[in-house]
Amino acid sequence: MLAMLGNLFITIIKFVGFLLSGSSSLFSEAIHSFADTMNQSLLMVGIKRSAKAADEKFAYGYGQERFLWALISAVGIFFLGAGVTFVYGINSLKHPEAIHVSPIIFYILIASFIIETITFYAAVKELKRNNKKVPFLKLLKVGDPTTIAVIYEDGVALIGVAIAFVGIYLTERTGQHYWDAMGSILIGFMLAMVAVILINKNRSFLIKRSIPDEVKRKIIKMLEIDPAVEKVIDFKSSVIDIDCYHIKCEIEFNGSVLLDKLNHGHSFKEEFEEVNGDFEEFKKLSFRYVDRIPRLIGKRIDEIEKKIQAEFPNVVHIDIELN
Repeated sequence: MLAMLGNLFITIIKFVGFLLSGSSSLFSEAIHSFADTMNQSLLMVGIKRSAKAADEKFAYGYGQERFLWALISAVGIFFLGAGVTFVYGINSLKHPEAIHVSPIIFYILIASFIIETITFYAAVKELKRNNKKVPFLKLLKVGDPTTIAVIYEDGVALIGVAIAFVGIYLTERTGQHYWDAMGSILIGFMLAMVAVILINKNRSFLIKRSIPDEVKRKIIKMLEIDPAVEKVIDFKSSVIDIDCYHIKCEIEFNGSVLLDKLNHGHSFKEEFEEVNGDFEEFKKLSFRYVDRIPRLIGKRIDEIEKKIQAEFPNVVHIDIELN
């Protein structure tokens, strides 16, 4: 919300600056801020829709809507932000027009820089707030893509404002229009680069990105040290929302451990001797034991799942299958 409102204000003052000066760099920055405003609106839509509870149509909830709208936002950056900015810069380079530079243009850029700094800092603080022990560079890979999108967009915006400032200043000092036009083209390239990074990030979530390797290794180890688990045959996982994981694993149970549990409080030998060679009684005895097995296995799987979720609260859906 802070980023969207900040960019909306910046868009207005940058367009005013462009109308006053005719600067292609300032036009690029105005388009840049307009694209950021629209994109952050889409990110908000994604956040709201992803919070919907699971229902009959979507048993695992709507968490991935966050990634869908973030992907649409990134595509918007590429075409609206980078595309329009780059094309305008090329046209400005081919067909130069006079720039009317006044102090108010630089005041607008300075005000934009200050506002972008505030929203950039707020986004960085938000990302770190939920991941205090994780290095910042790693957070840019595994953190919330909506917050990361704001960080990238505002980070590039800060650089873009600086480029526009330098381009306009050099154009005024040298009288060479190409400084301003090259600034516009450079801003377009940076926007395209950010868009590709964000598109790739959200694409990976939408095609069922696996949980972090470190978490995966710890969960498998926890399964393997459980006495009832002979071995883990298969393990699959996916991120279904921010800090919300789904795991599916196929395991082989240890039969002897199950038998010990099955005989807990019962003496299989004594019960067998009681039937005294009576086949019908032996069948009843066998049925009683067979009837206990599914409940015993189900109870053991429940215990394993609770143990995993106690250690890793982010694992909200667990499917354990027996080989």
